[in-house]
Amino acid sequence: MTAYGVLTDEVLERSRRRLGVPVPQKNPPHNYEVTWDGVRHFAYGYGDDNPLYCDPDYAAGTRWGSLVAPPTFLYTMGEDAAPAPDAETKALLKGDPFAGLGSYQAVMEFEWWRPLVLGDRCRVLQTQVGVQAKESSFGGRTAHVTNDYLYTNGRGELHAVRRGTWINVERHTSKKRAKEKWEQPPYTEGQLRQIDSAYAAEARRGGEPRYWEDVRVGDVLQPKVKGPLTTTDVVVWHLGWGMQLTPPGAFKIAANVRRKAPGLYPPNGLNIPDTVQRLHWEPARARELGLPGSYDYGGMRETWLCHLLTDWAGDDGWLWRLRCEHRKFNYLGDTTWVHGEVVDKRQADGRAEVRVAVRCENQRGEVTTPGEAVVLLPTRESPVELPAPPADDLDGAVAHELARFRVG
Repeated sequence: MTAYGVLTDEVLERSRRRLGVPVPQKNPPHNYEVTWDGVRHFAYGYGDDNPLYCDPDYAAGTRWGSLVAPPTFLYTMGEDAAPAPDAETKALLKGDPFAGLGSYQAVMEFEWWRPLVLGDRCRVLQTQVGVQAKESSFGGRTAHVTNDYLYTNGRGELHAVRRGTWINVERHTSKKRAKEKWEQPPYTEGQLRQIDSAYAAEARRGGEPRYWEDVRVGDVLQPKVKGPLTTTDVVVWHLGWGMQLTPPGAFKIAANVRRKAPGLYPPNGLNIPDTVQRLHWEPARARELGLPGSYDYGGMRETWLCHLLTDWAGDDGWLWRLRCEHRKFNYLGDTTWVHGEVVDKRQADGRAEVRVAVRCENQRGEVTTPGEAVVLLPTRESPVELPAPPADDLDGAVAHELARFRVG
């Protein structure tokens, strides 16, 4: 037995033994099927009313012939594709090696090979592909754990991969060393007018093709604004996104889950068990963990970056890759400006690619999430051809991802 909440060599070795082992999903997906309502609620949750996602009649007239889901809708999908574990696998996967540690999302990468369309179901296979011990001034010794989530559509074809790296850190060390101070003064009327003006100026490319030939290195994408972030924004986001960590359901349903996993429900100030996720909307809980206030989810900022890119690319473009790093917290009260600039364009393997440097920047001028994306655009001679996945099935994709991580 190791001390709870302490990052030891034994804990790291327990984690390494899980590399490549399929992990059964603990919770059912928020959405079993791509529906008009499910997609619309998700899109509205990040401020997107694109008719490609929200109007089936409009979407039927696009190249896709159907309503499609936004790129990060995959967060809400995924019936379990892991095989039933045998006794040895169950023992290997029992418990969380990093239980009691603080866990913070650091990097997220996506590749999308084909869309999820209206009526699609989806399966997901989760597996850990890497773990590294590192020293960090933020919280002493840390463990960087990379997990893959591989998705297939309703026909069993590979849809996308989501590669996430989380930093696990001893909470007591984090509290001792946390240096970030934050205080948001009330917004002035002038600041709010500037934000509202940016919302009013938002535009999407829509049905007018953006041709690869017309794009120039140095082109700046029209910025988007998200904020000032409120508790209500987080609640509305959850309506479309689901809960992700703690299973959905309240009262008796939550109590049933709590009996099995009491650690997911630490007591609040009234000694009432409540979800660990409440640090995203309960400032007192965030301060208990050494943070100056409640903050958003990494998935929100990833989705905001997708919003910037899909509005720019238009209905005929395709967001192929996105990689971003979450370097600072985005607190309640913060306003995020989402920026992009074309840094390269090329034609390769029949694809017309555009590379875009993207970033989320708060009202203090701090870059909270930098990243880079690859967008495929039509040319005047040919439409976008969707990229081929690296394998034909989930097993092949897992093997590819393990090899990729070892090389990287």
